[in-house]
Amino acid sequence: MAGIIFSIIAGAAMSIQGVMNTRLGEKIGLYESNLIVQATAFALSALAVWILGKGSFARIGEVNKFYLLGGVLGLVITITVMLGMGSLSPTVAVSVILISQLLVAAVIDAFGLMDSEKIAFGWNKYIGLGLMIGGVLLFKWKS
Repeated sequence: MAGIIFSIIAGAAMSIQGVMNTRLGEKIGLYESNLIVQATAFALSALAVWILGKGSFARIGEVNKFYLLGGVLGLVITITVMLGMGSLSPTVAVSVILISQLLVAAVIDAFGLMDSEKIAFGWNKYIGLGLMIGGVLLFKWKS
């Protein structure tokens, strides 16, 4: 149950943050707003590590170096969400983002990429993905 609650919070926060970042970017610039967003996240992350951290940076040598590129994806995510929401409505942008996330997550699961357990992507998941795509198309359809 905790995973569902955390996922709901993450989804809501991503939608709100996407709109907030887009509005900030419209006033001060795309890359300038991204700097503020990432710097704020860094400062709060440093504070969280200082207060709550129980891990060990000394073990970073044991990590697959590929996984250290997650921060690069943070930059890509922030900028592309802002660009997507700026050119689409927040609802359509988030819908397309969700479909993309599901499709990529399904590929990761299906092939067991990045040390994930292999999980089959059955016909019911293909139908669900198709329904989501159809829903976005219906939502975007101008009558």
